[in-house]
Amino acid sequence: MSHHDKHIINQLRALVGTPSVSSTDPSWDQGNRAVIELLAGWLSALGFRTEIMDVSSDGQKANLIATLGSGPGGLVLAGHTDTVPFDEGRWRSDPLQLTERDQRLYGLGSTDMKGFFPIAIAAARAFLDKPLQQPLIILATADEESSMNGARALAAAGRPRARAAIIGEPTSLNPVRLHKGIMMEAIEVTGLAGHSSNPALGINALDVMHELMSEMMRFRQQLATEHANSAFEVAFPTLNLGCIHGGDSPNRICGRCELHFDLRLTPSAAAAGVREQLQQRLQALAQARGAGIALRSLVEPVPPFEQVAHSELVRLAEKLTGHSAMAVGFATEAPFLQAMGMETIVMGPGSIDRAHQPDEYLELSQIQPCVDLLQSCIAHYCL
Repeated sequence: MSHHDKHIINQLRALVGTPSVSSTDPSWDQGNRAVIELLAGWLSALGFRTEIMDVSSDGQKANLIATLGSGPGGLVLAGHTDTVPFDEGRWRSDPLQLTERDQRLYGLGSTDMKGFFPIAIAAARAFLDKPLQQPLIILATADEESSMNGARALAAAGRPRARAAIIGEPTSLNPVRLHKGIMMEAIEVTGLAGHSSNPALGINALDVMHELMSEMMRFRQQLATEHANSAFEVAFPTLNLGCIHGGDSPNRICGRCELHFDLRLTPSAAAAGVREQLQQRLQALAQARGAGIALRSLVEPVPPFEQVAHSELVRLAEKLTGHSAMAVGFATEAPFLQAMGMETIVMGPGSIDRAHQPDEYLELSQIQPCVDLLQSCIAHYCL
């Protein structure tokens, strides 16, 4: 193993060993400040100008904008510093300790996506003594795995700005120019509790929810018919019924029931006002059954993303990788960076198939090809 590879692995070991879970569940949610400060220290030592942007009021959640060079154009290499929650008992090794075996680096966030940062830093080292004509910006964000508040804060501030941005999510180094949006929603049905011996004494929220779920399945089929997009492996919007809670006793008419679900929307579905269509269906059911039905967002939605196929960045990435740009079903921070005027793609080391599960790993074989790929992109946009 080269000194170059050892340096990358040592930095990744430090990042994995610094917990930064983000979650909509407060019992899991943590800050990412320690990870941001690690990155800021490394990049400052290389000559980058670093700025830490608070995302939460207590400063425990933060973004990092690190800039080498100056000018109005240039390239952003972006990633998120948070991870999903984890079940330590299902891992073969400590998820917060980087473990190397079978030519793989195991650890929480190793591929999604702390592993991208040491690789991006390694790529940048080749340009430290070169006169950059346009800036190289390394961007690290908070809360991508939950609220995306880090990316939202950047978009609200309108910075950083550059000609192009590469988000290093795990794509096995294949360029991604299109992904679905995501909405996470809750539906609360409020009925009327009563003694189970006489159904007429109340309105059973579970009975109403049964009808409501059937209505949602019909809506799911309508979305699949009207908004199919063959660019995606799953070529239609998906509506997943994720969890349900209701009632308190078998001998009481259920007075309340709540369903959580997600929608992953193709661009045409998002533009069609899907949430409003669903709201109308729910209101009609509420009136028919005399129950209260309320729809609320669990997190702010993430819009679909599409970078046009003929754009400079897409053409460059396709030329360098030898792969046509593709579409994926998972959501990223790409629409927020694109909204600031940058051509944007998603392209990074590791496989999304290993993310969000026990024994997450990054293949050692992905490291040097990613360094080489990023260096070619930096040379194109910054020299």
